[in-house]
Amino acid sequence: MRLRPHRPGDIGWIISRHGALYAEEWGWSIEFEALVAEIGARFIREFQPGLECCLIAERDGERLGCVAVVRVSAETAKLRLLLVEPAARGLGLGHTLVAAAEDFARAAGYTNMVLWTQSCLLAARRIYAGRGWAITATEAVTAFGVDLVSETWERRL
Repeated sequence: MRLRPHRPGDIGWIISRHGALYAEEWGWSIEFEALVAEIGARFIREFQPGLECCLIAERDGERLGCVAVVRVSAETAKLRLLLVEPAARGLGLGHTLVAAAEDFARAAGYTNMVLWTQSCLLAARRIYAGRGWAITATEAVTAFGVDLVSETWERRL
């Protein structure tokens, strides 16, 4: 398995897989896919090489996962779009992707990272907590057709 930078077609794949997997696994509506599409479109339009990245994990040409880092400010980067395909879960890929995102952010000069997630995403939350991230805010919301608890996490680099 290898991690590589994004290329044409990858952001479309990220949007499609997020929409399909979250609908199948969590019952989230197509509104979630729309949000991911907005995030993906903004990433492409405003991409700042050297300050932002999208990493694709693949094996034998098959995409297995992804993560992105986007600029928030000169000091802060945001981790976005973490996804691991079901067939690749349990192999440590999520941890590898988050570690690579943190390494990229550190090398780009960021001193802090933030992310937004939902409390039901237990596997991702275990990765974040295990890597020193901490919850800084929570909010009960109804989004994507379900009741959720949104969480903001932060980490110093």
